[in-house]
Amino acid sequence: MSGDAAPAHVDVLVIGAGPYGLAAAKAARDRGLATAIVGTPMAFWREHMPAGMFLRSGPDWHLDHAGELTLERHLRERGETPDPLPLRHFLDYADWFTRAAGLEIRDDHVTALRPGFSATLASGATIQARRVVAAPGSAHFAHLPEWAPADAVHTCELIEFGDYAGADVAIVGGRQSAYEWAALLAEHGARRVDVVHRHPTPRFAPVSWRFVDPHVDSTLATPNWWRTLPQAERDAIGRRFWEVGRLTLEPWLEPRLDGVVSHPHTTVESPARLSDGTALASGTRFVFATGYRADVERVPYLRGLGIATRNGFPDLDHAMASTSHPGLHLPGFTATQDFGPFFGFVKGAPAAATLIARALETALARAL
Repeated sequence: MSGDAAPAHVDVLVIGAGPYGLAAAKAARDRGLATAIVGTPMAFWREHMPAGMFLRSGPDWHLDHAGELTLERHLRERGETPDPLPLRHFLDYADWFTRAAGLEIRDDHVTALRPGFSATLASGATIQARRVVAAPGSAHFAHLPEWAPADAVHTCELIEFGDYAGADVAIVGGRQSAYEWAALLAEHGARRVDVVHRHPTPRFAPVSWRFVDPHVDSTLATPNWWRTLPQAERDAIGRRFWEVGRLTLEPWLEPRLDGVVSHPHTTVESPARLSDGTALASGTRFVFATGYRADVERVPYLRGLGIATRNGFPDLDHAMASTSHPGLHLPGFTATQDFGPFFGFVKGAPAAATLIARALETALARAL
């Protein structure tokens, strides 16, 4: 469609074809809403995760609000029970889910979103929508500290390791990505890999993420559940995530860390020295596993809309819609401040899709 053609009109435009976008699109379609999906399928997962990566989640995490097109079903039909779960298996599942759900993804990207929900695509096409689900994922929010060297990279920017053969590498951060990237770098021939973080060295042991399930269920059962929790309870849940997600890492990773040097309770004093006294070789290359920091202005098509925010996160209502732009829903990482940290994981995608689809169906029915 050229830029001069009449705009397409839909009930719902989903921007982004990652887990939250795909889940929301199916939930909207299942309610009979005319839905367009724009984005490169699973772009963050394909373009910002290395091929040799394994997932921490189990096969019970999936994308379908109806609980039918699940990862467990997909693996069962393939006769596979991988443990740990390779990245490629989840990508295969996402492709299968897309086909089985009958979702048609327009491999394009939105360059501008105007009030009234008129979206301009890179191809020049225009889509006019009554409601929008924007699921920008995490790549826009990769965080590097101000002191990071100019040639430093975030882990989400590093998926090919051949150029690091023979290099000295310092990884700043101590979660799963820091240690898994350390293993991958060592396996690809890095001469030395140091992992630097402020907390204790994680233990390597099996963990269960089942503790997340009742929190997600409560979100569906009670509007604004997370925001109505006493701060002490939210802090306790946050500590549990810290213990499971940062202080405990997967046991299958430990045997791959031979030769990797861990520096707990340590910071980088300069490009040449760590606070524990370790001298870094000249030319050491820095990789930052320093997570993500919300700032909706970093999403090009959201920039300039004047979305109400707190701490860089959008202010959201009970259905993950912007309080300043009703009808613009922002699930996934952008919803974690108002809905809890579990909505930064695939686990939260079906629940988010359910909340949003309920609201879309009600609002669009009232508008008729």
